[in-house]
Amino acid sequence: MEKIEHKMVAVNGINMHVAELGQGPIVLFIHGFPELWYSWRHQMVYLAERGYRAVAPNLRGYGDTTGAPVNDISKFSLFHLVGDLIALLEAIDPNEDNVFVVAHDWGAIIAWHLCLFRPDKVKALVNLSVHFLPRNPHMNLVEGFKALYGEDHYIPRFQVPGEIEAEFAPYGAKAVLKKLLTFRDPAPFYFPKGKGLDAIPDAPAALSSWLSEEELDYYASKFEKTGFTGAVNYYRALPLDWELTAPWTRAQVKVPTKFIVGEFDLVYHIPGAKEYIHNGGFKKDVPLLEEVVVIEGAAHFVNQERPDEINKHIYDFIQKF
Repeated sequence: MEKIEHKMVAVNGINMHVAELGQGPIVLFIHGFPELWYSWRHQMVYLAERGYRAVAPNLRGYGDTTGAPVNDISKFSLFHLVGDLIALLEAIDPNEDNVFVVAHDWGAIIAWHLCLFRPDKVKALVNLSVHFLPRNPHMNLVEGFKALYGEDHYIPRFQVPGEIEAEFAPYGAKAVLKKLLTFRDPAPFYFPKGKGLDAIPDAPAALSSWLSEEELDYYASKFEKTGFTGAVNYYRALPLDWELTAPWTRAQVKVPTKFIVGEFDLVYHIPGAKEYIHNGGFKKDVPLLEEVVVIEGAAHFVNQERPDEINKHIYDFIQKF
């Protein structure tokens, strides 16, 4: 871990903090919510040792990346997020035509759109946790989740600026992150108003074996500085994303892809998700989908919970190209 280099790169109007390790073909790692470049620590070391250049930024609104106006939700659209990554690739290696992309959770949503908008930039994709979500021309994702789960589901609850931040504040960043990162229930994630974090069942008293106190402290130290607004803005921009991505309705992702999900991942248990993933819908939308892997006994944060398996899955796939 000490060998990982950190630098700031000016991209797309922000200053992006980037962690990097190794030499060789670039593997761009895109983190999710509520995470950081640090979520990829195990994968970076593993791939760097095998001849790759692991590049893991903190996305806009996260960690030591600065300059995104957190009071302006419109600056957190998928076009900004993908634009940041295109600018980053241009800045760190203007001569590299295309790169490997590995992404998880919100990072996976960004990666699907990176492949939709700029397939020329992606050699192959390994996406974790969040399968491709084809755009519903009749309803944005926030309305979709509201229809499925009601107003208390976390995505509708994240919509009002300042509201969820105020509910998190009395607990402190570390307690919030511990609840979110150790959540292992495949059931939907609810945040009933006024109940705050207490509505979420506690993980077992011992931290999940994969998340040490020291690792949790690293996450907490960054979120204590930034707060959660930047991270939650990704959810608040979903209605705008829906409007702006209208031209890509029914568009296919045409990049060689491997998809990995934990057996107990709450996304995998959204009604209709398993049928879509396994019964042909996914393959129709992502025609170059080569493999779907379900990691038995794992939950949402699969790249940290089961690093050895995930490392091998990533390496086995990308070395084919």
